[in-house]
Amino acid sequence: MKYRRVGNSGLKISELGLGSWLTYGTASEQEAADACIKKAFESGINFFDTANAYNRGAGEEALGSALKPYRRSDYVLSTKVFFPMGEGANDRGLSRKHIIEQCEASLKRLNVDYIDIYFCHRYDDETPTEETLRALNDLVTQGKILYAGVSEWSAAQIKEGSGISRRLNLHPLIANQPIYNMFERYIEDEVLKVSEEEGIGQIVFSPLAQGVLTGKYKPGAKIPKNSRAANEHVNGVINSYLQENVLECVQELDGVAQGLGISLAQLSLAWVLRQPGVSSALIGASRPEQIEENIKAVQVELQTDVIKEIEGILKNVEDFAPLR
Repeated sequence: MKYRRVGNSGLKISELGLGSWLTYGTASEQEAADACIKKAFESGINFFDTANAYNRGAGEEALGSALKPYRRSDYVLSTKVFFPMGEGANDRGLSRKHIIEQCEASLKRLNVDYIDIYFCHRYDDETPTEETLRALNDLVTQGKILYAGVSEWSAAQIKEGSGISRRLNLHPLIANQPIYNMFERYIEDEVLKVSEEEGIGQIVFSPLAQGVLTGKYKPGAKIPKNSRAANEHVNGVINSYLQENVLECVQELDGVAQGLGISLAQLSLAWVLRQPGVSSALIGASRPEQIEENIKAVQVELQTDVIKEIEGILKNVEDFAPLR
């Protein structure tokens, strides 16, 4: 495993982190979560990500239980706040009230004394950014979180937040967690540049496009049983990728991977990690074998000619429009 600093901070995390968006507390049993965490540690992964909204806290509980056997200082743990956790008017967003209350609740569910990186899961148009950042700063001062970050904030929002932190002498934001894969590349337009200027690293999610970039879905073929796309309880975002032109593109990319003697997943992860602004890419896993396969990507260095070949293939899906 290789490790990278998160932005300009001194914190180092593994180039691949383990996320629990759809796998822990929902589709997978606790036994599978425990096995995946064990394999992750054995493989050198030290970064684990979840959110309070993942199955209304069940994701945090499952991850906290799986991490219990390990020494707290040996891993970096992140969770998030923003999405509704109840029906009340203040049970959502980035108000001081919601942030403080949800941080306490997350600490209990995770069964830890502190959270390494606490992410604002989205931007809150209804709360002054200064209020949000002051609340996060107080949590850092109290030792309940060590660092703060944001997720899916625009370049302008990141710029605003960083500017407020400097003006008020608050602890800086160190990370942004956006979606980033071969089909969804919006951060390349402005977010990466602004983040570099502000000392913020990218911890990206869905680097394998929800499994589409593993090659399991074929153009013109039926959706495989037991796959994510076949699960009616999973959100419909994956349907964005199940377009014929996208799947045909995936087939071509698989040919590139085979030519290099690696899997399509390894190629796709290496492509994400080629980006110097990326601190880590989050992978999901329901079986230890998936982790064992994916971690080989950190040893893959894509040459210029391969990257150009990939770019040529991706031109066929430049009009890709994800469902959100």
